[in-house]
Amino acid sequence: MPEARPPELPEDDDARSLARHYPRGMRIDPHSHTWAQVLYAVAGVMWVEVGREALVVPPQRAVWLPAGAVHSIHMMSEVEMRNLYLHQRNVHHLSQHSDVFEMNGLLRELITTIAEYEHNHARDDVYLETAYKLAMLELAHAPRWPLRIPLPDTSEASDRRLDALCRAVIDNPSIDISFEQHAAAVGASVRTLARLFTRELGIGFAEWRRQVQLAVAVSGLAEGRPVGSIARSLGYLPSSFSDMFRRELGASPTAFDPRETLGAV
Repeated sequence: MPEARPPELPEDDDARSLARHYPRGMRIDPHSHTWAQVLYAVAGVMWVEVGREALVVPPQRAVWLPAGAVHSIHMMSEVEMRNLYLHQRNVHHLSQHSDVFEMNGLLRELITTIAEYEHNHARDDVYLETAYKLAMLELAHAPRWPLRIPLPDTSEASDRRLDALCRAVIDNPSIDISFEQHAAAVGASVRTLARLFTRELGIGFAEWRRQVQLAVAVSGLAEGRPVGSIARSLGYLPSSFSDMFRRELGASPTAFDPRETLGAV
């Protein structure tokens, strides 16, 4: 898949914005900024990895990344990116940990307006300065979103077979591929991998894969994909997929509103 470079940011400003289009499949390799970042796609779905967590981010959500947070991005669909970069001296009131928050109408309009306005007007424009300040105030009060997917340790001391299996599931989370098949593909026994899942991720394989499936499903619903298409892509019959979805998230896929806060998975 094609790769993209993160933007270079000057140190003599307080804030900057970014407006870019990325095709489906584009990847931005792990990197960090000396600035804090609001990572937002006004259209499309992103798979964002930060620390030992993966976040699937539809347009109803955005990611807060404090300065220095190492992250990578995979475009799960065509993405219209509208990001804010905020100098560390202006965000002391915001979290020092990465987070996912819900986008209300005001915050969405602020981010998109800033990104579009900034490239056509002077940097010292009073309107732009005010918009940035209001956006930072809104960020402090935006509700958080709890759906996250734990990832294995990738240090030299870790067992790379677990990471290889997790990557295979992320690439294809269908239940048509069994745990035994995944284990054979990475050259480990089912017992060894089951132990690694519990030790490294705190949950078993079936539950972890279900979290990946739910994240992909919620993003598909946010894009307007038919429930039957989502179900089949994950290896389910529509009825069994709906049962699983309702059991985990408390609503059927057809009744689920991705703009509402999810309960913990």
